[in-house]
Amino acid sequence: MRHAAYRSNVKKLTIMAFLVVSAALLYLFVDVNFANEKLFAYSMKIRTPKLIAMLITAFAIGGASIVFQSIINNTIVTPCLLGMNSLYTLVHTAVVFFAGSGSILAVNANVSFAMDLLLMGVTATVIYSYMFKKTKHNVLYVLLIGTVLSSFFSSIQSSLLRVMDPNEYDSLLATLVASFSNINTEIIIFSLIVLALVIFVLRRDLALLNVITLGKAQAINLGVDYDRTIRRLLLGVTLCIAVATAMVGPISFLGLIIANLSRQLLRTYRHSQLILGSVLFGMVVLVAGQLIVEQVFVYSVPVSVFITIGGGIYFLYLLLANRRVS
Repeated sequence: MRHAAYRSNVKKLTIMAFLVVSAALLYLFVDVNFANEKLFAYSMKIRTPKLIAMLITAFAIGGASIVFQSIINNTIVTPCLLGMNSLYTLVHTAVVFFAGSGSILAVNANVSFAMDLLLMGVTATVIYSYMFKKTKHNVLYVLLIGTVLSSFFSSIQSSLLRVMDPNEYDSLLATLVASFSNINTEIIIFSLIVLALVIFVLRRDLALLNVITLGKAQAINLGVDYDRTIRRLLLGVTLCIAVATAMVGPISFLGLIIANLSRQLLRTYRHSQLILGSVLFGMVVLVAGQLIVEQVFVYSVPVSVFITIGGGIYFLYLLLANRRVS
């Protein structure tokens, strides 16, 4: 029975991978002038970095969302709902506010990205690991505190923006709004290196996710250093969210959508399949969504708007569905 379910999930993931490849090819070549070499090269120069950035974003958010849900042992909570996006925008705003838009911390994309990663990684790991420990992973308390933290981070950021120099505010604004038409392609290589290091360093901790979902007591009985593993995984989640947010800006509810679609499609405890499914769903949503935005709506509405609206409705559905089950 288990082997049959495993094979069925492999088939589903194969179909999802085919959809990703199809969406990527359509995004690259739809409405492209193949007859003119210069126009074709120009189109590829614009579309290829955007496609790579969308794939990186989907990988980072998809993987981080599944891992975060397993850490907290709840499927309706994602990093964005607990204010990690707000924390990143606050950190990025604070760096520009205190260092100035003309400093190397703001002008050099890679240096700015590294500083944001460092500050957010340390801050988020300390805050959220302490919060999880004190609330004993109680989802209601975590959601309540997360909502308060999100508002708190946003309030501080708004205060900094109000007293910021208008010229610095203009240079900062473009990086605080999610847009695949204004992707920060300068940090693609740096982002790939960060994600590769996160996966390599946390490979053993990621292998323990199946055990961690059994609960703290069971995991400890099976020999897992629970608190240390949770802190390391939380740091990895934080860095992945920072990579995605730095690349395209904050995207609320994307992680909630793709993580739960992966769980509903695959219905397995194997995190290798769940993470892969979430990543593939994210790639399809972002690439196909951006293709529709560019070809149908002609950039009039960003894809993040559709994701936010759809994600909000889907979140309410999950809350009501879980309430009926309980």
